Amino acid sequence: MSLSERTATSAGAALEAKLVQGIDQIPAAIWDACVGPEQPFLCHAFLAALEDSGSACRETGWLPLHLVVERQGQLLGCAPMYLKSHSYGEYVFDWGWADAYERAGGRYYPKLQVAVPFTPVPGPRLLLRPGAAAEPDAIIHAMVSAAEELGVSSLHVTFCREDEWARFGEAGLLTRTGTQYHWFNRGYETFDDYLGSLKSSRRKTIRKERARVREQGLVLEAMTGAQLTPDIWDAFYPFYRATVDKRWGNAYLTKRFFRQLGQLMPERVVLIMARHHGRYVAGALNLLGNDTLYGRVWGCRQEFEFLHFEACYYAAIEFAISQGLARVEAGAQGMHKLQRGYEPTPTYSAHWIRDPGFRSAVARFLDQERRSVAAERAELRQHLPFRQVGP
Repeated sequence: MSLSERTATSAGAALEAKLVQGIDQIPAAIWDACVGPEQPFLCHAFLAALEDSGSACRETGWLPLHLVVERQGQLLGCAPMYLKSHSYGEYVFDWGWADAYERAGGRYYPKLQVAVPFTPVPGPRLLLRPGAAAEPDAIIHAMVSAAEELGVSSLHVTFCREDEWARFGEAGLLTRTGTQYHWFNRGYETFDDYLGSLKSSRRKTIRKERARVREQGLVLEAMTGAQLTPDIWDAFYPFYRATVDKRWGNAYLTKRFFRQLGQLMPERVVLIMARHHGRYVAGALNLLGNDTLYGRVWGCRQEFEFLHFEACYYAAIEFAISQGLARVEAGAQGMHKLQRGYEPTPTYSAHWIRDPGFRSAVARFLDQERRSVAAERAELRQHLPFRQVGP
């Protein structure tokens, strides 16, 4: 569908915004040229796996309405956008906003979400084709125009980059911050080098935890590329379901999604699988970016001491060091990550709200929340396990 809004450039040519109901309607090469190689979750193959597998679709409350900005039929910029009928699978929670608005007599859903479904990974949201004569502000303007024309209550841009967050704020959107835990490679050549940067007590604890994993007869293997056979995905899927059943009760990702991921982008997948006496018992899924390993989902159908820490954190750090990666992003939540050297790192989102009164109330809340989040992050940094060097 085309939006009625058109934006004139200084040269007099018009930019036209369109909403596209499915990533398959946009050529992969053109979309990926806008995304770049930085982050795997925005690439055409990943979004196609989500949509084609039935994980992100109308039936699951994630109707694709990807934004495309064109001039004379040539795509200049885009954004991954979905019409949402709920707030599940977003990780920047607005349940309280929805409840307050509906108790006041409003209708919060549907809303527009600019994000990667089920993926709390920071990355660009204003995707511009290299060399295109278009500004990020044109995409922001088109997003808001889409929200206005569709008549939705709100537009939410989650896990955007900090520079984009500033642009959204300048464009009048409300700005929000959060915290995730990321590990940074400070030139370590081995895992022992990394351990050497920690306080003695934490270094000893981590060594004991890793030793206990081995003592239980567990062997871990990092798989990628051609190693990711259908049998491996069939072995991994019950682990994912075990975590879902324990925590959320609703499996967002289908078995077909994981198989398609292995078929469409195997070189970007790093799957840590754990064997116990020759039988797979657990797995942790990571995706590989240019300089970052992104931890995503984990599962285990048996209880083993410290296996979660080994598969999700220590093995990821070891892999990153071996490959010369700059960091590991382990997502939200968890003092347990902090004590293993994953540092509290800010995340950013931006929000447009149609109702002026409700917008004012949310703005007041966000002013307080930003201060609270910043103070909490500063406090968390005081509990990092690194030893002090120098005076």
